[in-house]
Amino acid sequence: MDALDTRLLDEFQRDLPLVPQPFAAMAQALGSTEAEVLARLRRLRETGRIARVGATCRPNTAGASTLAALAIPEDRIEEVAAVVGREPGVNHSYLREDRWNLWFVATAPDSAELGRSLARIGEGARLPVLSLPLLRPFNIDLGFRLSGPREALGLDRPADMDVLRGDDRPLMQALSEGLPLVARPFAALATLLGRDEAEVIARIDTLARARLLTRVGVIVRHRALGWKANAMVVWQLPEARIEPAGRALASVPGVTLCYHRRTVPGVWDWPLFCMIHARARPEAEAVLARAEALPELRGVPHKTLFSTRCFKQTGALIESRAA
Repeated sequence: MDALDTRLLDEFQRDLPLVPQPFAAMAQALGSTEAEVLARLRRLRETGRIARVGATCRPNTAGASTLAALAIPEDRIEEVAAVVGREPGVNHSYLREDRWNLWFVATAPDSAELGRSLARIGEGARLPVLSLPLLRPFNIDLGFRLSGPREALGLDRPADMDVLRGDDRPLMQALSEGLPLVARPFAALATLLGRDEAEVIARIDTLARARLLTRVGVIVRHRALGWKANAMVVWQLPEARIEPAGRALASVPGVTLCYHRRTVPGVWDWPLFCMIHARARPEAEAVLARAEALPELRGVPHKTLFSTRCFKQTGALIESRAA
């Protein structure tokens, strides 16, 4: 990674230019050339530093999703992680420091298929699956600058579900898998979908403005870029305190995700989640200390689950691959 690579990832993790030749527009902003930008993006993808140039889709809008976990005996981690990874709708899978040690995001075109997916995982793993559906997102963006001081990402804006159309699923699935790295990617996507380039660009813009696409840009792989001290922090507090605590937590620089999830009484009683992405544990712990000092969280029981290994990271499953 050189200075131009860093600028490319800092400035275009969101707000990909929605024009026929987006990489030429990026090159102009960076003082480079379209060919150079494309070559760098291809290299960053091939070396695993970026997942794709495309979009992240808002959970539980065009499809269904949940955060799930398994408590796996140490001698079965590889075996069970492989079972989880084979499920097409699992788009993130991480080993974390907790009794519930394998955490994954399961996605599907609808809630019925999501339930079948979790059942297959439970049967294959021969273990109970803990499913914690999203109730309230405070921040679900995860697009943060890799250089310079940490900044607060701010509160999420609610989605306008009235915008969603029946023909958006194939488009959102394609964006979740990634645009082709060619001079006119939207034209190539339009050809694939049997649509018009201008209409595809306009539709992506509409979906992004409606927050059905939470981010359109370069989707990075943080661990491969050196951000290896990533902590999921869970907080135990009563229902009435979750909203103010979540809003305050999302305002802390270095907190990269924040959301309220359903609990399972007696099994998982931690409703408020946040992610802290950092390059080293002391950096993550400093962010956590600022969160702990918030009036809304002072003295609140919590635990920190650092990730130790990434098994899978890909885009969400919105439309059945067999469709």
